[in-house]
Amino acid sequence: MPGLSFTLPHWLYWVGLIVFPIIAMVLSRRPQQAEKRYTLPLAYMIGVTGGIIGLHRFYLKNMLGLVYIPIFLFILFANGQTQDARSVLSDYENQLRVAQRVLDREESRVEEARAGMADLQATFDEAEEGSFAKRSAERRLQRAQDTVAKGEERLSEARATQEDITPLRDEAAGTRAFWDNAAGYGLYLILALLALDFVLMPMLVRRANDALPAHEELSDAEKALLAAEAEEGPKHDSDYAQNWIDRLSLFCGEFVAYWAVIAVFVYYYEVIARYVFGSPTNWAHEAMYLMFGMQYLIAGAYAMLTESHVRVDIFYAPLTRPKKAWVDLLTSIFFFIFAGTLLVTSWIFAMDAIAVPSGNAVVSDWARGQISFGEMVGGFGLDQWTDPNIRWGEISFNEWEVPLWPMKWVMVMGGLLLVLQGISKVSKDIREIARGN
Repeated sequence: MPGLSFTLPHWLYWVGLIVFPIIAMVLSRRPQQAEKRYTLPLAYMIGVTGGIIGLHRFYLKNMLGLVYIPIFLFILFANGQTQDARSVLSDYENQLRVAQRVLDREESRVEEARAGMADLQATFDEAEEGSFAKRSAERRLQRAQDTVAKGEERLSEARATQEDITPLRDEAAGTRAFWDNAAGYGLYLILALLALDFVLMPMLVRRANDALPAHEELSDAEKALLAAEAEEGPKHDSDYAQNWIDRLSLFCGEFVAYWAVIAVFVYYYEVIARYVFGSPTNWAHEAMYLMFGMQYLIAGAYAMLTESHVRVDIFYAPLTRPKKAWVDLLTSIFFFIFAGTLLVTSWIFAMDAIAVPSGNAVVSDWARGQISFGEMVGGFGLDQWTDPNIRWGEISFNEWEVPLWPMKWVMVMGGLLLVLQGISKVSKDIREIARGN
């Protein structure tokens, strides 16, 4: 089974977090087609991401996608058998290594003991009967004989282990090779089918579109949903925006919302790499939990603006708008204590992350107080970004070693957005109280 070894570069991680949401926001604002149509770009994207189980065929309402599923399941089964055979093989090889170490150790020890037995026997024979020298020579001779006897016993057991385990080891190696090759052949078959489908994709999309009815009727459930939405009225995020702070919070909230889509692709890759190719990554889990941590911080202002957070409404909901504004205004004291603390502590964390002793960039020197801000700006150049020997600040202790200082600065951004949104909310509450209706 071929391996799939890939480590996500740090720069690609950050570029993906920035570029992907921008592309998604642009695509989401495109005018939607009035009629349902299958598209070639989407078919290819599904083929790349889910073609290994035939999802591109199912997208085009083609039941030949069912061909992929048993092959994929066979690959999973074969990989499981390979894993079991690998464990058995590892156990046998470990027993053989132990036996070989016993042979290497005991053979030299037994030979050395045998070589010295003649001298020990001669010393014993020459010693005076009943003397201390006689008893000492007897003990040394006995130890040598015991060493030879025990060594011979261990050698016999080690050789027996080798004779018994070697055929089993070879059988386990053959079993592993068989299932590994079987999984590889299954994968090659799927790749061949995918390559054929990629060539036929334009024809498949065209055929799927030709099979669509001229005017597809909405189901009763879809009609009921549209009627409910029309009755409730449109509820768009833009309805919440009343000033530039609100618009900034909406933009940041929408921006980081698309990171959840990135997680789908990354974890899909991790599952396929781990269970199909037997090559688990050392970066997927760390990259995603760091990403979700940043998403949580940046989306706080958006949740506050759209009132998406959890609130106990048993007393709050029945109040009139001015009374709600009074309650919000009074409780904002506690909010600003929290948001201000978050902002200040985040700033401390971010500066500490830049100022770590291992940081050798001019920014790190400035954060440690070794140079002034002007010297930092004057010494900042392209080499600070491109030189691989320059380390800005804190990095993770895991094998991926991703820089952690950007996450700390995202905490500052999240705290600042939250404080700004709190200011916007206070201004709205004051206007609501002043109107008094």
